[in-house]
Amino acid sequence: MITSWAAGLARHRTGRLLAAVAGIALAVALVAALGSFLTASKATMTQRAVHSVAVDWQVQVQPGAEPGTVMTLVRRTPDTRAALPVGYAHTTGFTARVQGSTQTTGPGMALGLPDGYRRLFPDAIRTLSGSPTGVLLAQQTASNLHAAPGDTIGVRFPGIGLRQVKVDGVVDLPQADSLFQTVGAPSQSQPTAPPDNVVLLPATRFASLTRGATAVTTQIHVARDDARLPSDPAAAFTTVTRAAHNLEARSAGTALVGNNVGAALDSARQDALYAQILFLFLGVPGAALAAALTAAVASAGGERRRQEQGLLRMRGLRPRQITALAGLEAALIGLVGGLSGLGIAALTGRLAFGAASFGASAGTWAAWYGIAFALGAAVAAGAVLVPALRDLRTVTVAETRKESGARSTRSPWWMRYGLDFALLIGSWLVFRASAGNQYALVLAPEGVPSISVSYWAFLGPALLWVGATLLVWRLTLLALTHGRPALARLARPLTATLAGTTAATLSRRRRPLARSIVLLALAVSFAISTAVFNATYKQQAEVDARLTNGSDVTVTEPPGAHVPPSAGAALKISGVRHVEPLQHRFAYVGSDLQDLYGVRPGTIARATSLQDAYFAGGTAHQLMRKLAERPDNLLVSVETVNDFQLSPGDTVNLRIQDARTKALRTVPFHYAGIAKEFPTAPKDSFFVANASYIAKATGSDAIGAFLLDTGGTHQKQIAAQLRGQLGTSATVTDLTQTRGTVGTSLTSVDLAGLTRIELAFAVLLAAGAGGLVLALGLAERRRTFAIATVLGARTRQLRGMVLTEALLLAAAGLAGGAAIGWALSEMLVKVLTGVFDPPPASLSVPGAYLALTASAALLAVLAAALNGIRRARRPAVEELRDL
Repeated sequence: MITSWAAGLARHRTGRLLAAVAGIALAVALVAALGSFLTASKATMTQRAVHSVAVDWQVQVQPGAEPGTVMTLVRRTPDTRAALPVGYAHTTGFTARVQGSTQTTGPGMALGLPDGYRRLFPDAIRTLSGSPTGVLLAQQTASNLHAAPGDTIGVRFPGIGLRQVKVDGVVDLPQADSLFQTVGAPSQSQPTAPPDNVVLLPATRFASLTRGATAVTTQIHVARDDARLPSDPAAAFTTVTRAAHNLEARSAGTALVGNNVGAALDSARQDALYAQILFLFLGVPGAALAAALTAAVASAGGERRRQEQGLLRMRGLRPRQITALAGLEAALIGLVGGLSGLGIAALTGRLAFGAASFGASAGTWAAWYGIAFALGAAVAAGAVLVPALRDLRTVTVAETRKESGARSTRSPWWMRYGLDFALLIGSWLVFRASAGNQYALVLAPEGVPSISVSYWAFLGPALLWVGATLLVWRLTLLALTHGRPALARLARPLTATLAGTTAATLSRRRRPLARSIVLLALAVSFAISTAVFNATYKQQAEVDARLTNGSDVTVTEPPGAHVPPSAGAALKISGVRHVEPLQHRFAYVGSDLQDLYGVRPGTIARATSLQDAYFAGGTAHQLMRKLAERPDNLLVSVETVNDFQLSPGDTVNLRIQDARTKALRTVPFHYAGIAKEFPTAPKDSFFVANASYIAKATGSDAIGAFLLDTGGTHQKQIAAQLRGQLGTSATVTDLTQTRGTVGTSLTSVDLAGLTRIELAFAVLLAAGAGGLVLALGLAERRRTFAIATVLGARTRQLRGMVLTEALLLAAAGLAGGAAIGWALSEMLVKVLTGVFDPPPASLSVPGAYLALTASAALLAVLAAALNGIRRARRPAVEELRDL
């Protein structure tokens, strides 16, 4: 019997089974793909964090301790791959006599590097010119001294005086901040910037030059074997932190560990948790929607399934046997849909990421595929088996012969109790409370192993999604119940004399039709919220890169260099449309030292992007005009305005170094507005003023950087040409280079992949929600169309009935989805503010993708309607005989 039943389902209910299988396949594929990708992304974050560090540990030998003993202890530490001693010596100044003039600099550092250092730590030093070995001068020091390979410079050590060395090469120190850190000091006590003047010496030369000098210390630079670290950044951070603490404990106070790899993993674990949050915010709704689509597909054939069940009960089958048959259908749908979904997930991984596992390890990949398959089986059981069991208990044989609309006319319980309104009010209250408290969605205290998420923030969007869905459902039911006259008027152009009948049919079938509209609205809202979030994130990532770099290409002069604005003419090479000089000084306000930027108000916007969101107290254009009209006007950061309780028009006295006397001079300004962000400026405190006023007050028009506009093209090539032209005299950066350095691992890996998967599935879900349910609903009503034909309905009128229902479904579903998607996008972007840097002033709407999604949904609805029209053309006698 079971075999015959299964064969009959496959022959006569092929469309219903395939539709349910498609829903299960989408749910399984989405969960398997997103889960595998999330795990692989966390592993990628760990690898990127580890590989971004030049020196894993810097172990500071404490005063009085023997460096050899500490070295032995470090080398015996598990997972230590290599360890080398590095000497650190403070210098009081550098001198050089080049081309008849003597140049001097301030204090700095000298490092003694042992043989093989650059081989073991290749990313710590980058050669710019000259030899890669010997006496190496840092780029900025070479610029300050006007020195080049082959020149002789003097290094002054405390306690022993001046020592002469010949420069063999000029180098860049990409990770100077960590290289010259104060080991063991908290982050707030670290130097604000690495030393400007640095010379690297071979270990033997360092020892001979610093003999008798004071302020000489030793560090052990350690390269660790990171292959056995856990793939999760949080677990890897805990592992390396415990290892560092263990070394300090075993050293008994003779060593402190500067845990550079731990600091990198500390940042990566926050990115990993944000990726997990995005998976929950953007991935789980997609899986839930696919499950709802399967349930809707199954319920579309629920009436026929109840009639078949009643027939089986009349023929004497026991409830246990009927349950077995329903379980067989659920098993077939779950098995075929689950395997199909796993195949789709594997194909997605292969095509999009080059591996069916999405880069995850075999164990985690298999685990996620197993979880997704089990979820598919559960959805199939819930959509097919559970309703069958419920009908067995609550529906009599006589009731199975009735249509669903005739069995119950009572409103759903949630409508009677106003659950939708309660959820929407709760969502608004939660959103206001969380946003008003300036909460942190992810709390990862620096150096602390524990990391937490404010799950309170999840409640607002979740309540909004459910509440808005129920509200659309309520409005649809009310419109179909009480809007029959309006429906008749709308249907008359398509159905002519059957307009009233069409309206009555739609009103009678209001529940399944409302379910279809809600499902389409959910699919469209999912696509809109995901697409808008992704587009907004990309927009802000580009804004962040432009803020950091300043322009398409930026040429930064070394501190202390006196480069006039006219030097920008030499930078206007082929492909450069405009060169904008930007002053960069430092100024004291009270005892606080801040960056001061001098701009040309009339031309600054030609080389860089100044958004209104960067400012307060006026638009970007208005505030630049204020600087031009009154040169002593000043734009101040929010932090400074709050700290000094400034009001517009207040006098702000800044102490700036006078270029002629080298002394600090008090220069009066007037507070004119707030600059929250500014190109090349730091994120906390800075000033923006008129460049001509600064030059007049300080006696110098020296430029700190030149901003080059290339029209958004060929930035990399132009930057390379300028590097060859300028050599080591200036630093050249381009936008393409900055995009890769300012973005977190979340930017460069996870969000792009996550949304790529979700956007593809969102289109499929919208098409499925629009077409599958309608097609199955029309197929289940073939008997209605056949009877209408017998009673005299023409083919044109039947076509009009089908098209009216299809158009109503498409219009209401797309409109409801657009409203829910817009509200959800606004709330998601606000709740996930921590993901954006800087926060967006407005949402970015990807019109092309949304048009594609709407087109897919409309085409699916149209295809379902055309298929229903084709079926309605069959002779009524044949149709009734088949049914």
